[in-house]
Amino acid sequence: MTIHGQIDNLTRCKHYNSELDIIAIKFKCCKEFYCCIHCHEEETVHQVEQWTKEEFGEKAIFCGNCSHILTIQEYFDSSNKCPHCLASFNPRCSNHYHFYFDL
Repeated sequence: MTIHGQIDNLTRCKHYNSELDIIAIKFKCCKEFYCCIHCHEEETVHQVEQWTKEEFGEKAIFCGNCSHILTIQEYFDSSNKCPHCLASFNPRCSNHYHFYFDL
């Protein structure tokens, strides 16, 4: 699987690179994984589409620590930890949900 953006081996990009920034998101519009909205904007020319609530069963969140892919709902229910490897995710990502998800 390809994760787009300028990333390190845990999917941290140049925009978000704390030790907790280890997820990538499959964008609905292109079905490609990017580290963040900015990486997507730098590499594409199309508009971002939000995942609808009816699509929250889609496997769209990639854990950069263990490569497990969570559904959107699993991600929301995860308490900011990968259910597979227990690596911590950045809780401040919720500040950007409006880019990716129709809540």
